[in-house]
Parts: sequence; C-alpha cells; structure tokens
Amino acid sequence: MTQTLGRNATRGDPDGIRQAIDRFVESAKQPALMEPGDESIAIVRENFVLTQQGSALVLQAWDERRNLVRRITAVHAESRGRLELRFERFGKKTGTLLLVDLDRGARDRLELRAGRLEFREQFRRFLRRQFPEYRVAELSTESNLEESLSPAYPRALLRQGSSAWAAIGASHDAQNAGGVLSFGLIWLDYLRRRDPDLTIRGLILLLPLGHEKTTCLRLRHLNTAVAEFRAFGSTEDGVESALDLRDYGNVDTQLVPVRRRVPTAADAFIASIAKNPAVETLARPDGEISLRVRGLEFARTEGDRIVFRQETNAIATASNLAEIERIADRLSRARSHDTAEKLHPLYLKGRELWLESQVRAHMDEIDAALFPAPVYSQTTTLAGPDRGLVDLLASDRHGRLAILELKASQDIHLPLQALDYWIHVNWHLARGEFESAGYFPDLRLRPESPRMLLVAPALEFHPSNERVLRFFSPEIEVQRIGVGAAWPRELKIMFRM
Repeated sequence: MTQTLGRNATRGDPDGIRQAIDRFVESAKQPALMEPGDESIAIVRENFVLTQQGSALVLQAWDERRNLVRRITAVHAESRGRLELRFERFGKKTGTLLLVDLDRGARDRLELRAGRLEFREQFRRFLRRQFPEYRVAELSTESNLEESLSPAYPRALLRQGSSAWAAIGASHDAQNAGGVLSFGLIWLDYLRRRDPDLTIRGLILLLPLGHEKTTCLRLRHLNTAVAEFRAFGSTEDGVESALDLRDYGNVDTQLVPVRRRVPTAADAFIASIAKNPAVETLARPDGEISLRVRGLEFARTEGDRIVFRQETNAIATASNLAEIERIADRLSRARSHDTAEKLHPLYLKGRELWLESQVRAHMDEIDAALFPAPVYSQTTTLAGPDRGLVDLLASDRHGRLAILELKASQDIHLPLQALDYWIHVNWHLARGEFESAGYFPDLRLRPESPRMLLVAPALEFHPSNERVLRFFSPEIEVQRIGVGAAWPRELKIMFRM
C-alpha cells in the first residue's frame, strides 16, 4: 500500500526528508535512483551524498556515465520498495525522483507489466472506436532497445490496404507523459523504414487530459508536409475526445527582465576573489553577480553583500575574505581537468554547468558569427519539471537570435526539450519583448525565428536525436554541434550537422 504524504508534508523539514531517505537506503537490498526518462543509478555508499544547503537538502548520485544533483523539497509518497521525492530547481520548477529497491523488482515488474497490458487493451479499444475503417495490424508494449522504443507507451500500426498510421499512447499514471512524442516519432520513423511499401500518413497520439498541453504545443511546430499528426485526450475514466491543436497556441511563459548592476561595496571583494584564474564572474539577469568555478557557483552578490557557502549563507566581510578565497581554491583543484580524483563529488557535480562555462569561454569556436557577449541563461520560465539542460540565448552579428541547448550526457528527449525553449523564445521575440526587457542593448534584433544549436559531447548524442529532428518544422533551423570527449580540458569541435 502506498502512503501519499503530500507536497507540503515534509517541505521545509530537511531533517525529516533526510531520515526518510536514509531509512529507505539502509533497508533496501538493492537501492537505485530513478528519474522519468532516464536509466536508473544503482546506489552504494561511494556514489550517494546528501548535503544541507540552507533550508534545503541536496541529493547527489553518480555513476560512470552521468551525475545527478537535485534539491529535494519533499517526500511525496512512501511504500514498500519505493520512495517518491519532489525536487525543485531553476525557476521553481518541480519534478519527481524515485528511490526504489530493485530486490523487489520482480513483483513490481509484474504489477507494472499488468498495468501496461491493461492500458494496452484500453488503447486498442480507443483505436477501434476512433478509426473503425482501419485494422490494428500491430500492437505492442515490448521494449526494442535497438530502435530505442520504450515499453512505457503502447504503440500500434493501423492499416487499410496500403494506407497506414502509426499510433502511440500515454496513460494517466505514466511517469513521463511528455516523453510520449519522442517515442512516437521514433516509432513512426521506424515503421516507414521497415515497411517502405506502406504509405504511413502520420502519427496518432492518445494523451492523458491534464498533461497534454506540452505535447500539443510541440505538435504545432512539427512539419506537416512530412507527416500528419492527430491528438486525442482521455480522462481517467477512459473517455476520449479529439484535440484541436489550434486551441494550444498560447504559450504559458514569462521573460525574466534584465536589470543593470550598479557599483557596490561588494565589487572590491569580487575583484580580490577573481584573482584566482579559475574563478568566473557571471552577470545574472537580476543584476547580481554569480561567482563560479567551471560553472559551479560558490558565492553570489545580494546588493552590496556577497553570500557564500550556501549551507550557511554567510556574508562576506574583510575578515572572512580569505575563507572565500580558500573555497574557490579548493573548488579549482577539485574541478580541474588534471585532477586524479575523477570520481570526486565536486568534479562530477554540475557537468552541464561545466560545459556551459566552456561554451561561454569559446563562443567563437561554437559559431564564429555569434557575439561572445552578452549571453543569457534561463531567460524564460518553462512549464513542467526540470529538464536537466542548460539553456543559453545569444545573438549573431546580424541581430538574429540563437538558442544553445547544452547536454553533457546522452538524452533521448533532447530535441523536443530544446523545442520547448525555442517555442518560448520565439513567442517573446515575435512580440518584441526582449528589447523592452533589457536584452541585447544597442542591438536591433531581427524578427526572424531563432536558430537552434544543440551542443553535446560528440559520442553523447542519442542515436535517435537525428531521426526526431527530421520531423521539425522547416522554420526551425537546427544544428548539432559535437565536442570532443576531452571538453573539460579543451573545447574542440568534432562535427557540425
């Protein structure tokens, strides 16, 4: 039986959250951490850290492929073999993490499989009701690792002679309903390659009502000359209805205004700390300064003060300036590409932020047409859970905007998550809001839609990313930029596609 504790039950009580996590990890025989859409991370003492930062508890786990850091705000639900955590990050966005005991996996997998089979049959009935002239020629919830097809979403092939449709559905209890479109486009592409004699018109999606908006908004920016797209919504009671994509044109977004920083007493401290060549001073949209070492913030300004060591939020003074400099020095050693401790938590922490630091320092390598500054980060508030990406906004020398999505590890959802940011930026651009919000002063922005640059280690682009990008609207100019595996030492461009 699952006990739902509620979002606010342990919010503001990091000790209670820590106790729940520690209790679960100690009692589990095979603890693992899971985030929707990603592979699990097996938890052992050497790769799992909980630290206190102010009123929040920060969880960090890593393996040989990736590093995950989340600010835990609540224990949402707890049951045998499963602990559901809420996290919060940029822009107050929330998401869900699961701690599971893989030793209980056999029973849980049976229950999960039973639930998927039940929804598969509901999906079959939906297809027969809505498309009675078509025959359900194929229906599956089995995984296909070679083609990157997930068992979480039932997928089907509808046929009427030589005419066909690909179809996919997401249930109301799907952990990541927004991921259905990625797998739907992969399924459509696979069927067209597998059955070239069939005319597969496009993709049908069954979406849980209440979680359909992001997918429908994405569908509006796909290429209808390449494929047709039809979306349906379903209630928890299984009642379906067709969705009109024209009803999803408005974007729920806000543009963070840029404030100009005025000189303060903190500037002398910043100048002293920045003598360390590893220290970066990054202007934030709110007018404050972030002090970082290879992307990882260790101090920031608050007006005429510098706040450091987030565990205590100490205020910098002349008497503790040396302590801040020691923190920066410790970080610069731990986050050095030459360090022998490649599994040190500070080396692994914030890999996307480290990549951002390298990209900012070498914008001319990324694209010689881009201005090296100003470059803005997290300019809009995206709806939905944290995406695990870094968003940058730059302009070229002709005034055309470019968004840069950075990902240090493989992500099957990278193209559509980048599309979310493109939609929001394009929305504000079309309304002339960047100028009024203080972005790119003294530069006249062109109304042309932004370019999209996807930046990741060359070997970390998911094989399916290219297939998904083929379905993007031609108005979206996309370029994939692969950097060398040694990017923490040297940002070297391996390919542009």
